[in-house]
Amino acid sequence: MTETLIVPTNDVLPVAAPARPRGLRRVLLESGYALSAFPIALCAFLVVIIDITLGVALAIFIGGVLLISVGVMVARGFARFERIRMRGMLGRTAPTPTYVCAPEGSGFWRRSLTPLRDPQSWLEVVWAIVGLVTGTVAFAITLVWWAAAATGLTYWFWQQWIPDDPDGKTLAELIGLGDGRMAESLLQLGIGLAFLLTLPFAVRLAATIHASLAQVLLCSRAELQTEVARVQGSRDAARMAEAESLRRLERDIHDGPQQRLVRLSMDLGRARKQLDQDPERAAATIDEALAQTRETVAELRSLSRGIAPPLLVDRGLAAALDEMLTQSVVPLTSTVEVSDDLPPHVETAVYFVVAEALTNIAKHSAAKSASVVVVTRDGVVEVRVVDDGVGGAHPSKGLGLTGLRQRLAAVDGTLEVTSPEWNGTTVVARIPA
Repeated sequence: MTETLIVPTNDVLPVAAPARPRGLRRVLLESGYALSAFPIALCAFLVVIIDITLGVALAIFIGGVLLISVGVMVARGFARFERIRMRGMLGRTAPTPTYVCAPEGSGFWRRSLTPLRDPQSWLEVVWAIVGLVTGTVAFAITLVWWAAAATGLTYWFWQQWIPDDPDGKTLAELIGLGDGRMAESLLQLGIGLAFLLTLPFAVRLAATIHASLAQVLLCSRAELQTEVARVQGSRDAARMAEAESLRRLERDIHDGPQQRLVRLSMDLGRARKQLDQDPERAAATIDEALAQTRETVAELRSLSRGIAPPLLVDRGLAAALDEMLTQSVVPLTSTVEVSDDLPPHVETAVYFVVAEALTNIAKHSAAKSASVVVVTRDGVVEVRVVDDGVGGAHPSKGLGLTGLRQRLAAVDGTLEVTSPEWNGTTVVARIPA
């Protein structure tokens, strides 16, 4: 069974936009939204304003403050309903903001008065007032267009019940199109067709007038909260990635170069003692020490690439990727199409995505071939690494994917891993450029 894992870059998931309706269904839904805006806004206006007004008038009494709080909560309820209407009827992304809540275990008064400290609550009270204005405009525009279209298109049918006034003049006669019922019917039919053809644009305008203000007052803080949470999540992920990199670097230095340097120190001490008694043995020991020195230098260079690959810093991403791909132990094909003006953090993230994917292929996949594609599309660098190995890769298994997830989270990137058992692995990373 194929398993596709979408790894989020932080703890806040973006609100997916509902599918926008199309064609006739869109016209009908937008018409329903605009026509229902007025009665809903009128109810909200009356209930909220009356409640808050009474609360202000009775503010010297305890019950007055509670009435104000009740009015705010009623406005919050109408705001929630409006977001549901926007999502369901218009296909808009209408996120719900996070409200200020009293701590768990708080008393009655604190729970009752906490909504009054929430700025979003007062924005929703404002919406209950000004929403009546935009709701009235949207209702009037939609009603006029539907009525004009229906009247003009059906005039030929019901005009027979209109009394014929020989002294009166019809609209067609006044503008010089002739007299009689036929001329009037054709004129009304043309007017009806004109309103019918412009009906989708009129109802869309009406719905947009009402919904745009609702989006600003009811959803803008939610979008800001989401952005703040995303930035905070990226910052936390960057800290975790940095801490993990430092721990891994410390572990690698301890297990590798440090042990070699300890052995080198011991070999040099032994050679110093052997120098007077057995010069040939001392020379052999020094040769071994030199070999240890070369291996230590090579290992330190390898570790330095994990911090900031020198070629990436000096010659850019394309050259660094080319060198890495030529050293792959698995035969692969590659396509690298990136610009030279990518930000340094993007270049570093792309480099380590490819490096980690190729390392996993070499160590765990038993693949016979692989492919690497790095391209820039619509301001996003997409990295796609595919192999024909045993599959079964998953961030929960380690394999470096967890650290890669954190590194991508720090640059607002996403990681997608598709790895069915015994059917290869596909790693796709997308990084905003």
